[in-house]
Amino acid sequence: MPLLKVENLKTYYRVRGSWFSPAKYLRAVDDVSFDLEVGETLGLVGESGCGKSTLGRTIIRLEKHSGGKVLLDGKDITSLKGRELRRDRSAFQMIFQDPYGSLNPRMTIFSALDEVLSIHTVLTREPRTRRIVELLEMVGLSAEQMHRYPHQFSGGQRQRIGIARALAVEPKLIVADEPVSALDVSVQAQIINLLIEIQKKTNVAFLFIAHDLAVVEHISRRIMVMYLGKIVESGLSAEVTGNPRHPYTKALLSAVPVLDPVTKKSRIILPGDVPSPINPPPGCPFHPRCPLAREKCKVEIPGLLPVNDKGDHLSACFFHKEVINM
Repeated sequence: MPLLKVENLKTYYRVRGSWFSPAKYLRAVDDVSFDLEVGETLGLVGESGCGKSTLGRTIIRLEKHSGGKVLLDGKDITSLKGRELRRDRSAFQMIFQDPYGSLNPRMTIFSALDEVLSIHTVLTREPRTRRIVELLEMVGLSAEQMHRYPHQFSGGQRQRIGIARALAVEPKLIVADEPVSALDVSVQAQIINLLIEIQKKTNVAFLFIAHDLAVVEHISRRIMVMYLGKIVESGLSAEVTGNPRHPYTKALLSAVPVLDPVTKKSRIILPGDVPSPINPPPGCPFHPRCPLAREKCKVEIPGLLPVNDKGDHLSACFFHKEVINM
């Protein structure tokens, strides 16, 4: 049984209409399903506004879902309320994108971590202090720094503190919402390698959200590609990046810089803009921008179906075989 099982998850936001038009719904997450194994890193990639952060926040109950289920160890966490939700929240945590805004500037690092431990554990003061020292050392910081305030740390150090806070209660699942996008490239590599090392030690599972396919490929065993609230392709990292079967994935990959001057790669420029999630196009959501689109794509919604013999590479494209020659 997988650690995390997401079934037909939906997150809609009601948008108030005018006097003469009914209310509409913004479909941020639209019928998403996937599994995540214990100790696995699953990458979620897509351009800004595709719904990937909303999906992560919905999974850990920071956003209210509109339909579907989220099963963690077989337990539906979307139905948890009150005391039961607070008790089980230690099993699923989040690393936020902004290392500057995710920490309280008026609290020392010791106070921020001690607050988490005092709420979610029964440890007394002295064991909590030892745990804080252990957490700081785990993320590459020293015990001498625990009584400093967030403004006394660099962006990379603050993100390490955010990672320590997420690890404090020994969660089974961590949703990492673009944890390196606000950092310098050299610091990004350090944080990515830190997450890999932490996973080896703790066996925690990561849902790693990013818009950079190169970063996601480095850390993830599997990758999901999201467009307009839907998963349009998923599979093993090497398979998705080496043999994409959806035109949107192929376009994203064409934008990844290549260091080798011998390797030439033509950039795929998609026409138009991303459609509004309030008024998505009929049929395939990608068809208005797709170079392979035909009449069928305008009226039918393609299912996320296997495109290989193993059944572990899925694509929501009627003409996935033609993507190779794009």
